[in-house]
Amino acid sequence: MLTIKNRFGRGETEAQRCWGSAERHDPARLARLLLDHIPAEYHARIEAAPFFFLATSNACGQCDCSFKGGGPGLVRLLDARSLAFPDFTGNDLFMSLGNILENPHVGLLFIDFADGARLRVNGRASIHDGGPAHALFPQAPRVVVVAIEEVTPNCPAFVPRLHFTTNTKEAD
Repeated sequence: MLTIKNRFGRGETEAQRCWGSAERHDPARLARLLLDHIPAEYHARIEAAPFFFLATSNACGQCDCSFKGGGPGLVRLLDARSLAFPDFTGNDLFMSLGNILENPHVGLLFIDFADGARLRVNGRASIHDGGPAHALFPQAPRVVVVAIEEVTPNCPAFVPRLHFTTNTKEAD
């Protein structure tokens, strides 16, 4: 279990002090909000997620956030503390992969716009273009494996509920 002492950085601690939320960080609350694994009740939801957002940064701290899509089955949980996803070539800039090569710390954000559920997953990424990890997604040129360090479920407040429809009418 993560604790206040080893979780929050100087800036986070200062923000909590300034805006009055530090007292809300009792051990029971932290145990619900800061996890070192993905709880079993989230496994099926993550593996069914059609997309997620991936945050990376280079060695200088310059950030990038990208959309990763592909439909259900895009993410595979290897166990409660690791997951994998395919990397398909997009615009050939390799911004996410380049950042991972410099700085393996990544953040993944899963959002279900049907019910507002959100899950933040932070960890260390590695890139595989062969071996057992790559065998999970043989159609992909590369696979990213994330060793999970922190998982934070978020409340559904402020997430818009989107309802998707399929337009079957052909354009004129």
